[in-house]
Amino acid sequence: MKLDEQAQAALSYQNYPVPPAIEGVVHQPLKKYRSLEGAFMEHLRLTGGQVEGLPTPFEARQISVSWAVPGRINAFHIHPKRTQDEVWCVLEGELLVWLVDVRADSPTQGNRRYFLLTGEAPALLYIPSGVAHGYRAGHRGALLMYVMNDQFNASDPNEGRLPWDFFGAHLWADDRG
Repeated sequence: MKLDEQAQAALSYQNYPVPPAIEGVVHQPLKKYRSLEGAFMEHLRLTGGQVEGLPTPFEARQISVSWAVPGRINAFHIHPKRTQDEVWCVLEGELLVWLVDVRADSPTQGNRRYFLLTGEAPALLYIPSGVAHGYRAGHRGALLMYVMNDQFNASDPNEGRLPWDFFGAHLWADDRG
């Protein structure tokens, strides 16, 4: 097909690179059973406090819920004082989640990867300690349920914060392509 010169000069092509791995991160789709009456989904199965089905041992110590208004950026945080791994699941709405491996001894140190978590296609996202994480809520906002293997302690919080744009403001920019 022949295009006019102006369109041909401005033309670019979408590419679909394989996203870089981050050691220990697990993305596991969940099955959502739907019917006319509603839907049902198993979130986690536990045996003796241990989460079944993850490739690494994980003892659930706290379950929390976070509501994000549309467009909210909550980034970046890490848990440097004590090991705190997390398992995230979006129940409603959508989150663009960015993960960055900041572990000095990791074979994937410096790797960045995003995930789109939605209530329509629910999944578990396992985030190991030392992986910086943050999100931007979609146009409907989001309801996030997450499980931790550490408990929140208000007198000694384990919430290390990096600036929202520490890895570049472009991570949160709208795709206008």
